[in-house]
Amino acid sequence: MNEFLVRKGNTFPLGASLTVDGAQFSMVNRTEEESGIILILKANPKVEKRIPFPKCARRGNISSMIVEHFSFADYAYKFYEGDSEFIDPYSSKIVGNEVFGVKKDDEYNLFSDYDDNEFDWGNDRILCTPFSESILYLLHVRGFTKHSSSKVKNPGTFAGIVEKTEYLKDLGITALELLPCYEFEEYRKPETLKKSADYDYKSDPYTKKVNYWGFQKGYYFAPKASYAASDNPCTEMKSFVKSMHEAGIEVIMQLYFPDDTKGGMIQDVIRHWVIDYHIDGFHLKGNKIPITLLATDPLLANTKLFYDYIPVDEIYSQNTKPKYKNLCIYSDEYMYQVRKFLKCDSDVLSDFTRLQKRIPERTAIVNFITSYYGFTLNDLYSFDTKHNEANGEENRDGCNSNYSWNCGAEGKTKKKTILALRQRMIKNAVATMLLGAGTPILTAGDEFLNSQNGNNNAYCQDNEIGYVNWNTTKSAQEIYEFTKKLIAFRKSKTFLRLNEELTMSDHVSCGFPDLSFHQEEAWKVDLSGDKHHIGMMFTELTEAKKEEKAGLKIGTRCTKLYFVAYNMHWEEKTFSLPNLIKKAGWELLFTTGAEGTKRVSDGQVQLTVPGRTVMVYEAR
Repeated sequence: MNEFLVRKGNTFPLGASLTVDGAQFSMVNRTEEESGIILILKANPKVEKRIPFPKCARRGNISSMIVEHFSFADYAYKFYEGDSEFIDPYSSKIVGNEVFGVKKDDEYNLFSDYDDNEFDWGNDRILCTPFSESILYLLHVRGFTKHSSSKVKNPGTFAGIVEKTEYLKDLGITALELLPCYEFEEYRKPETLKKSADYDYKSDPYTKKVNYWGFQKGYYFAPKASYAASDNPCTEMKSFVKSMHEAGIEVIMQLYFPDDTKGGMIQDVIRHWVIDYHIDGFHLKGNKIPITLLATDPLLANTKLFYDYIPVDEIYSQNTKPKYKNLCIYSDEYMYQVRKFLKCDSDVLSDFTRLQKRIPERTAIVNFITSYYGFTLNDLYSFDTKHNEANGEENRDGCNSNYSWNCGAEGKTKKKTILALRQRMIKNAVATMLLGAGTPILTAGDEFLNSQNGNNNAYCQDNEIGYVNWNTTKSAQEIYEFTKKLIAFRKSKTFLRLNEELTMSDHVSCGFPDLSFHQEEAWKVDLSGDKHHIGMMFTELTEAKKEEKAGLKIGTRCTKLYFVAYNMHWEEKTFSLPNLIKKAGWELLFTTGAEGTKRVSDGQVQLTVPGRTVMVYEAR
């Protein structure tokens, strides 16, 4: 191995970076012991050379040096401190974990590397699609296309997602949310396992499990090598992001940080992905995320940040509203409360109406009914209880409170009445989410009845349980077409694309409030615990100056009215519709059940909605 010229470095940036004739290495010291780098010859990893940091190269707790006459094309590296060797936490590329779920040996021979390939971004930029215009799609990079039914050339990879671009555009997706796709080790390391005199970790079944989801401390600056079809995951992920942007689709990354992760590190990670990879946003997961620090970082002013709690009073001065909402509340409340409403639980209607119209004043909020954890949408109405036996924990893992309903039979059935009911319940869920005020998130595969066989905690299932099965049955196609139609409807209606919550008042003096609630009597509702139905009438204002449909022209603005009837009771319910101007009636646009009344005739003000059904009407 050649001798290198070493001199004091410039402290920042941390990790490895290129210089004119070599490379700079900077690391954070944890002790006062000698520290430095270990260079590993890629052609023969057994050949190593230790280079200590110069004694004068430490500033604060950061040591830095420049190694001249050095090429990253030939070497990988590690850091050392005393007797401890470790991977650079700021590595832009990791070598040694290129095949998912394959543990080479007990030593975990992973090395740090540097991505020195130039990438042509062209005119690419972060898209900044407003939350009001967004339809999010949650997926696992590997699981989305790994199943043979996906029929892609590069299954389980960033390139595989690119092959599904036209599908995503056709469905109407505007943003992808990716489960962890930075580098992480799927298997638990031997040193993290319990130890005793007679303990043999090799016989422990838990050591054979993979962390399929990736929620653990990772190498946050490097894309996951096993999610790349090529030999350069950095270039492939950048190409993936660029391709998505060309299709008008944003890329949102999930980032999980354990409690001991420093706030400065978290900020560095996010800045890295924004600057080097043009990532549009981040769903931050962890108990100690410095959300105020991130939300006030000027570099991230146009970057979407999702978290379960946003301290708006710490971020914005009093009475200040952001011109561009980039912060978004991401919590489970909508999912669980709406699941209860859909299965006809008691004492839920009041919460349902609140959540269905909710938009915080200074942030956005997302609505979802399923996620990567819990049942798929198909399983939500096929199983009463979880079936996680395949996880090897005797079905003790996973959430017990799913608020699911098997519709009369546990799991697979051939009974047509049960299958028809399941289809209707799934449509109810899709319609409810897409007709809500919050930004919807669809979990990959829900739109065509993907199933995990009742497993509600597929964290270790790197197999057909965890993969999306691109179901092409008649029932799956029906749900797909229904979902696609509802997404297109949402995108076409301004009353569903909102930046602010509706006021339930006639604040523009058009003759109707922007939102009103109705039941057996128009304008009157009972939200008590034994009620399971509600009608919501929306007012949409357009600029059609010469248009006079149903005599609803007011001034120079035309008012369109839409009535959404939710009946989650098992019995049919009668709704009273508001009186309209003479000759106006209500035309059926959507129903989640059998074909209902297609038109409510002139002067007719009552509508009967079958049990467990959502119906949407337009005044015409």
